[in-house]
Amino acid sequence: MTDRITNALTRNLATIFPLAFANQRHDFEVDYGWPGDVTFDLLFRAAHRNGLACAAVEKTSLRVWQTLPAIWEKTEPTESPLESDIRQHLADISFWQSAIEADRRAYIGGYAGLILRFADSKRFAEPIDTVPGGIRGLVKAEPVWAAQLVVKNWNTEETSPSYGLPLMYEMRESVLNNGKDNNNAPRRSYDVHPDRVIIWSRDRTVHPRSDLEPGFNDLLDMEKIKGAGGEGFWKTAKGLPVIEVDPEARLEDMAAAMGVAVDKVKEALDSEIEGFQLGFNKSLMLAGMKAHATNISLPQPKEFFNTALQSFAASVAIPARILVGNETGERASTQDQEDFNRVCMARRERVIHPILHDVLRRLESAAILPERDYTVGWDSLLDMAPDKRMNRAKKMGEINRDGVDGQPIFTEDEIREEAGFKPLEAQGLDVEKEEEDDAR
Repeated sequence: MTDRITNALTRNLATIFPLAFANQRHDFEVDYGWPGDVTFDLLFRAAHRNGLACAAVEKTSLRVWQTLPAIWEKTEPTESPLESDIRQHLADISFWQSAIEADRRAYIGGYAGLILRFADSKRFAEPIDTVPGGIRGLVKAEPVWAAQLVVKNWNTEETSPSYGLPLMYEMRESVLNNGKDNNNAPRRSYDVHPDRVIIWSRDRTVHPRSDLEPGFNDLLDMEKIKGAGGEGFWKTAKGLPVIEVDPEARLEDMAAAMGVAVDKVKEALDSEIEGFQLGFNKSLMLAGMKAHATNISLPQPKEFFNTALQSFAASVAIPARILVGNETGERASTQDQEDFNRVCMARRERVIHPILHDVLRRLESAAILPERDYTVGWDSLLDMAPDKRMNRAKKMGEINRDGVDGQPIFTEDEIREEAGFKPLEAQGLDVEKEEEDDAR
């Protein structure tokens, strides 16, 4: 009943005073100075000019790519001649460095391109056929920004198996020059066939949005707080005086006292104050005016800043203490590090592994690699530290010692594996022979 009465009164008041109740919904983007559309240029600038945005990109990249992956013919490494050739050639052409940069650029721009250059004597706009020379037929992998690589034509034929996929990309070389449009550079662009492009993104299309976008407003809020604090401190430290003109003072008398024309009073006043601040003038001579010191009281912005910081850290799935490093002597907890490791492992499994398999299939289709069931091998980020592994192995031994009816719970190989060592037999040791020798 109360709600009905309230709603009725609101409707009646809105009818009587329509202007007072019009447009009750706030436009937060306008009210708080946030951009309506977060463009690539804004994201690029944030990643290269904002410390926290840069930290989110670089720390994620450094952790994900802490070690480099390897390409195996099977599920386990055998260091076969093919595996050795792949490893050596990818190192020679700096493939992994290009992949790391493509992953970093995709984090910022939503997607990035990895243009594969082959020794097939064809133009970029031509499809790939068979490339001679084996693994050495792959000459280079070039990472490019989302703003540089755009879809020129789409497949709109509904009966085609590749319906909705790009038919041709356009590569615009001069779009970015250290983040700026280079007006002096030639406007060179060229078409690139999809066979020669690997799209690096979460779903391997050009549609995903930047990882920085959800927390972009928080980055702006922190810049405002930090910038306002810095500006206020600078003005307070500078001590710029406020000039009060006596109501009875005459402009002509002031000009005569300063020895300047009437229209030059302001310039002379500015010069006098500047000389006083720089120490050239020991006293400030003002005719018909009074100087008052500027007192700016700055509020403590820490709570406001930390609110935006926590929100941004949540948006990029990085614990705040890992994002900013040591803060007031506090270090990131073990749980924070484990959580961040899981996030980076998820990025490997869900984003990077599928893309690398796309690269391998592309190389197979060009006969650069023989068809195999390849595996992307990568060290786990979730492995425990050596001292923790030894402690767990020690506890397993203690459990065996206190086992039921004298029967061990864990085998020796299980304990060795937990400690980070291979089984004895895997190292080529004859365990039974050693035990017989020990008995003798």
